[in-house]
Amino acid sequence: MSAVLPRTRTAPGICGALLIFVALASATCCWSKEIRIGMSAAFTGPTRGLGIELYRGSTAYLSHVNETGGVFGHKINVIAYDDGYNPVPTIRNTIRLVEDDDVLLLFDYVGTPTVTRMLPLLKIYGGQRELFLFFPFSGAQPQRVRPYGEYVFNLRASYSQEIDSLVDYLISRGRSRIAVFYQIDAYGRSGWEAVHKSLAKKGLRVVGEATYYRGTTYQADMKAQVKTIRNSSPDSIISIGAYEACAAFIRDSRDAGLNVPIANVSFVDSENKLKLLLKTGQETGRDYTVNLINSQVVPSCEETELPAVAQYRRLITQYDVMPAKSLIRQDYEPHKYSPVSLEGFLNAKLLVEVLKRLGPNFHPKSVKAVVEGIKDYDLGIGVPVNFGPDRHQGLDAVFLTTVEQGRFVPIPEQTGREQ
Repeated sequence: MSAVLPRTRTAPGICGALLIFVALASATCCWSKEIRIGMSAAFTGPTRGLGIELYRGSTAYLSHVNETGGVFGHKINVIAYDDGYNPVPTIRNTIRLVEDDDVLLLFDYVGTPTVTRMLPLLKIYGGQRELFLFFPFSGAQPQRVRPYGEYVFNLRASYSQEIDSLVDYLISRGRSRIAVFYQIDAYGRSGWEAVHKSLAKKGLRVVGEATYYRGTTYQADMKAQVKTIRNSSPDSIISIGAYEACAAFIRDSRDAGLNVPIANVSFVDSENKLKLLLKTGQETGRDYTVNLINSQVVPSCEETELPAVAQYRRLITQYDVMPAKSLIRQDYEPHKYSPVSLEGFLNAKLLVEVLKRLGPNFHPKSVKAVVEGIKDYDLGIGVPVNFGPDRHQGLDAVFLTTVEQGRFVPIPEQTGREQ
């Protein structure tokens, strides 16, 4: 069972929606036979593709588990709320999930500006009731280091590791005049800092930079940003942003004749970015997909020789669970397969393994020791998952991709690099 509810703006609205939800839940299940998992993510706005695809991937695996008996006979119920990729609703949603919905743990949060703002709250709840955030869709550092890292378990590699891979790749291709385009918030600054540090280790520096505001859409004019970066004469660009803004920057760069390689980190949502560029290319007769690079933290969806990828493709076809249309509020065409939904699938698969290791009582006080005890776990992607008391990040692998014939494909010599 899963429930996805929109964010609310007033306390009465929250209470009303909560009463309706509790009434429905009590009519269809009982607390003793379900495991409540809390999710806050963007299901509306220009970043909604991330929340929707992550949810689709996770619920595909969890639906399979529930249909085949659950975990020790308990069904997993994902209670998800929309935050629109904005910090204040994320905080409100977290309080609601913990205090009203009484979730066992938090899961699949999306974004650095949202996650970083709820971390102090997580520390408070973590100290009170052993609450943890599992597998946020963010590679930023704050949830990986003190004082908050002990309350978060990350599966994906960090942005620093992704950017190190991108910088190494670009330099190996003779490109050392690297500029940076970034979202001007905690996420973008995290990536900006990682680019500067990565280049400094090689005796290099960023040659130019430009920014944009969170929430910028594909319709935005990026000519000013393109001009600023072009004036620095870069031979490559690393972008740290969301898919609509980054696609707009790529479009305007190519229209202005700036045809150097443009690389993005995994958060950009490569498939939705590519969809926008392909559509514009059909309208203008210009190819906007040349010289694009994307780092990913999961293998390619085409690598069906990997057991987890083959299982993902089968189950997301069988259990394609979309959030309610009333929540999304806008038309959204889901991807058949995507790195984001694959990441959600792997998140859910590892979460179920954690729940199994907790045993039938699912005691919160056992969570930390159980996860930290996971060593060399085979998730089915060709690289093992490892946690420990001083290691709350399960994977270090980074996979680089580029566009060929209208789709992202692996760059063979860079696939599965361990940082």
